[in-house]
Amino acid sequence: MNNHAKAAVVLVGIGLLALIGWHFMSPIFNDWSQKNTSDAKMSKGKITVAYDNWIGYFPLCSPEMKKQMRASGWNWQCEDDKADYPGRMQRLKNRDIQFAVATVDSYVLNGAPKGFPGVVSIVIDESKGADAIIARKDKTANLNAVKGRADLRIAYTPGSPSHHLLKVAAIHFGVPELLPPQGPRRIETNGSEEALKKLLSGEADIAVLWEPDVSRALAKGNFVKLLGTENTEQLIVDILLVGREFVDKNPDVVKLALSTYFQVLKFYRDNPDILTREIIAETKLPPDAVKSMLSGVAWVNLTDNAQQWFGVSYQGRSADEGLFSTIESTVRILRSSGDFQSNPIPDSDPNRLIRSEYVRELYIKGSNTGFTVPGHAGSPPVNSLEARFTPLDGSGWKGLREVGTLKIQPITFQSGTADLSLDGKTEIDAAVEALRHYPKFRVLIKGHTGMSGDPDVNQKLSQERAESVMRYLTVTFSIDPNRLKAVGIGSDEPLSRTSGESDRAYNYRLPRVEIYLVSEVY
Repeated sequence: MNNHAKAAVVLVGIGLLALIGWHFMSPIFNDWSQKNTSDAKMSKGKITVAYDNWIGYFPLCSPEMKKQMRASGWNWQCEDDKADYPGRMQRLKNRDIQFAVATVDSYVLNGAPKGFPGVVSIVIDESKGADAIIARKDKTANLNAVKGRADLRIAYTPGSPSHHLLKVAAIHFGVPELLPPQGPRRIETNGSEEALKKLLSGEADIAVLWEPDVSRALAKGNFVKLLGTENTEQLIVDILLVGREFVDKNPDVVKLALSTYFQVLKFYRDNPDILTREIIAETKLPPDAVKSMLSGVAWVNLTDNAQQWFGVSYQGRSADEGLFSTIESTVRILRSSGDFQSNPIPDSDPNRLIRSEYVRELYIKGSNTGFTVPGHAGSPPVNSLEARFTPLDGSGWKGLREVGTLKIQPITFQSGTADLSLDGKTEIDAAVEALRHYPKFRVLIKGHTGMSGDPDVNQKLSQERAESVMRYLTVTFSIDPNRLKAVGIGSDEPLSRTSGESDRAYNYRLPRVEIYLVSEVY
C-alpha cells in the first residue's frame, strides 16, 4: 500500500473515531449546554429516594419537600418501586439511590442478604390502626378462639408490614394457626384489597388488611378486629435509610435533607387542610378514605425522634431507645417465625444499623435556637409499661373484650406457696417484653391449680399466686395497679387434655398463671 492510501485509511479511521466520539459525547454536551443555559446550572445534583405509595411517606415525597429541597439547590426525586423491598435494598447497595424507606421488619428481612446497605437516619411514622387482623364473627371472636383450629383460612400479603403483624400475633399470643403451611388454608394475596375480597366472598375466614380496607370490612358489621396496630407500640415502624457510602461522603447533604423533612412535617401539621388536599390530588381517593388513612398514621417529629426513638437526652429530659428495642424485638419475631436461624445483624448489635448523630445534632441545635416541632415537646416520653389507667369496678372488668393470652413459659413458685421462684420471675420478665408492645390493653391475671385437693384451698392458693404476679409487675415494672386484676380460678377451668398425654404430664400442666390481655369495648 502506498503512502497516499495509508494516509487515506488513517483519515477515514480518524473520521470514524470522531463520529463515534460525537455519537457518545453529543448527549453529554447537549446535557451540559441545557444545564448551563438554564436555571438548572444552580442545581447541586439529584437525590433519589425509593419508596412506595403508603400514605405515611407522603410528606417525604410531597410537593413541599421537593420545593424546599429545590430552593436549597437539590433535585429531590422519589421513585415508587411498588414495595419491591429486595430490589430496593439492591439499588441502595449499588448506590443507584441515596435514600430508601422501609419498615424495621422489612429492612431486617431484606437488608440482611445485602449486608445491610443503609443506616437508619430517622423514624418516619408508626402504624396506629392502619394495619389489622380481621375475622368473620361467625368463625372466631378473639385470638384465643383461633388456637387449635385447623379449618380457618388466612388471607394475607406476603412480605407486607401486615404480614409482620400476623407473625407478631402468632408468636406473642401462641397462635401458630395464624401462620398456616403451604396449602388451602394459606391464601396469599397481592395487596390488602384482594385480601378483603377473599374475606367478603367467604373464601377466607381471617384476613390481614390495611386502611382503607380495615374500615371497609368493619363497616359491614359481620366482622371483628382480632388485633389492630392502634393498640400496639413499636411493632410496625417506618424508617428512612441512607446509603452507607452516601452518608459517609455527604454528611452535610444528609443533614440538610433531614432538617428539611422536619420543617416540611411542621408545615403540614400547621396546615392540615393543605395536607389533605394534596393527598386527595395525589391518590384520587375521596376525602372520607383519605381521612381514614390519615387516622392510622402517627408521624414522628424531631423531638420524638430524639427522645423516644434515638435515646437523645437533653437538659434533664428523659429519653428512650425505642428504635434499638424495636430492632431487637423484630429480630426475635423473625427468628421465632423461622425467617432466620440466628441473629442476622453483625455482632447481634442493632447499633450497626443506626446513625443517630443527625437527629442528635438537629434536636440539640433546635432546642438551643428555640425551634420546636408540634407534638410532645416539653413533656418527657412515658415508658409504655407505665401508662396510666382509670380504675374499674367489677362490672367494668366483666365488660372488657378478651384479646388473647400472652404466650409464656410456666411461672413457677416455691412448692405449695405463692412465693415466686427465681425462674418464675424470669418467665414474667420475658412476658413483659411482649407486653411492652400493647400499652393500651388491660391485664387480667388468672391463677389455676390442679384438680386434686380441697377446692377452697385451691381457690385461695390460685388467688394468692395471681396476686403475687400482679405485685411483681407493679413493683418491678411500675405498671399501674388500675391496669391489672388478679383472679383465682382454683381448679374450675382445667386445660383440655391432648391426645396421648399421660396423667403425669397433664397434671403437671394444670397449675399455672395465665396473663390475658383485655380491651375496652367502644
